[in-house]
Order: sequence, then C-alpha cells, then structure tokens
Amino acid sequence: MPGHRHHHVVAVDLGGTNIRTALCDERGSVLKRAKQLTRPDEGADAVLARIAAGVGEVMPEGETPAAVGVASPGPIDPFSGVVLYAANLYWHNVPLRDLLAERLGLPVAVGNDANLAALGEQRFGAGRGVRDMAYVTISTGIGCGVILDDRLVLGHRGLATELGHMVMDVDGEPIQSGVPGAFEGYAAGPGIARLAQQRLCEGWPSRMRNLAGGDIARVTAKEVGEAAQQGDALALDVVRRAARIIGLGFVNVLHLFNPALIVVGGSVALMGDVLMQPVRETVERYAMMPYRGVPIVPAQLGDDSGLLGAAALAWQLQKESI
Repeated sequence: MPGHRHHHVVAVDLGGTNIRTALCDERGSVLKRAKQLTRPDEGADAVLARIAAGVGEVMPEGETPAAVGVASPGPIDPFSGVVLYAANLYWHNVPLRDLLAERLGLPVAVGNDANLAALGEQRFGAGRGVRDMAYVTISTGIGCGVILDDRLVLGHRGLATELGHMVMDVDGEPIQSGVPGAFEGYAAGPGIARLAQQRLCEGWPSRMRNLAGGDIARVTAKEVGEAAQQGDALALDVVRRAARIIGLGFVNVLHLFNPALIVVGGSVALMGDVLMQPVRETVERYAMMPYRGVPIVPAQLGDDSGLLGAAALAWQLQKESI
C-alpha cells in the first residue's frame, strides 16, 4: 500500500541442522525467535514447509512484514535466488527465493550465509561504520564475505570471495570440494584436528588425548584449542601452524581487497589470542608495507551474524522496491 510504513522484517538462517527465524526491526534488534530442525533428508519441499512455519511463528500480529531475508549455505546465485549446490541440504539448483515467495506471499531475498554474516557484522556488529571490510568465518570450513564501498562483493554469478577454496599449496591433496591444497583443508577445524591426530599417533605426549577421553580419533579443533590455552606444547605447535596458514590467507585478502578491517568469526576463532596473536604476527610479517596495521577483530554477533545479515538484506529489498 503506497505510503504504508513497514516496521519489521523476518530473517531466516537456514542450516543443515536447524532453521532459525527472527522478527527484526531496522536497528537489528531481534524481537521474536523460532527454531525448527531442518531434516534435509526429507526433501526440499519439507524444508520449505518448515521455513514457512518458522516465518509464521514470528510474524507480528496485525502487520505484514516488509520482506523476508534468507541466509543459505552453498554457492548461491543471489540475483535469481537459486541455491546452486548445498551439500548439507542435498540441494542442487533449488529456486529457493521463488518457491518461498510463492508460499509466503511476501518479497524474499536470498544470500550466501558467509556473505550475509559479513553484512550483519558491518551493519550491526564489529564493522559498524566501516565501508570497506572483510569477514572470515573459520569453523568446519572457511567462508568469507567482502564489503567494498558499502556494498557486498558478489561477482559475475554471485560466487565471489570463496576464500576457503583458495589454493594454498600447489602440491596439496584435493579436499571435499575437489580443489587441491585448498585453504580450508589446512586451517579449518577438521584440518587442525587431522594434524593433531597425526602427531598424537606418532606418540607425542599431550593433554589433548585426555580431553578427548583417551580416544585420538575424537580429538577435534575444540580439544586442540583447550589444550593450547592450557599451555600444552603439542597443541600450541598445531595452533601456531594453523595460525601461520590463516595469517597468510589474510595477507591474500589484504592484497586483493585492501579492507580497513578484518572481522573473524566461527568456532575455531573462539580459541582467542592463542590463535589470533600468531595470526596477527604473520600478517604483519608477510603483508606488504602499505597493507599492514589493519585491525583483525573478533565478530560481535556470534551465531546471529548471518541471521542479522539476512535481516539487513530484507530491509535492502524493501527499500529497492519502494
């Protein structure tokens, strides 16, 4: 309706395990939340029905929200809203935007979860007021979103800034993505755990073994981080190696995009200074002189980075349609 002022949008964070929905205002405040299990093995239609149910659960009484924003995993074409591939959802070429808009009768915008986490941190978190920034999430994989001149860098098909698949070792083994020597194969959680397990199998002493209940196969990046924070020599060595690789990845980000800030999120980053201090030292050592001194700071929004980025995307859609 012309002149009608919308006060809210609905944000959706679609993950392989959970679907989280939230009613948000323009300041990024979450007014109401809902959560459903994704159950992707039941098929795309069942997942779409659960997304719609979650949106309905947070819908404001007596008001139609301006739009719905969705943060989705996998390479996405943000211009058409098609999820090209999402391994944890078993999806190939699913037209998420159009299917959801048809179900809800509302305008829908869809974006890659790492890109929208970058947007969330830039609008409402650690990057507020920064027009040129990079966001990197390090957990089971490595994701990245870059904002230049206050706009997300999307690329020709919306597939830009796939930092995790950047080649770091020309002789490296292919990881799940098929990219040989990919960044995330060495420095994401599973790569860190794999190196720790190898060293433990070689007989190195470490409290990581005890933290995993005596079972080397159960050592994850979490145990590596905990042991490193307790001063364990082997864990510190594994973390420093990962930190050097992450630092070199950040050097590449600085040289490519020249951001004023790098924001770091994800479960691996929760190791804190035991990881981030050697990352910063690597950046200061290897970045070319004009690129040094850029702050590398932790994300502020935690699990809500992508959710609030989806809210920001929904507000953007609403403004563009006025």
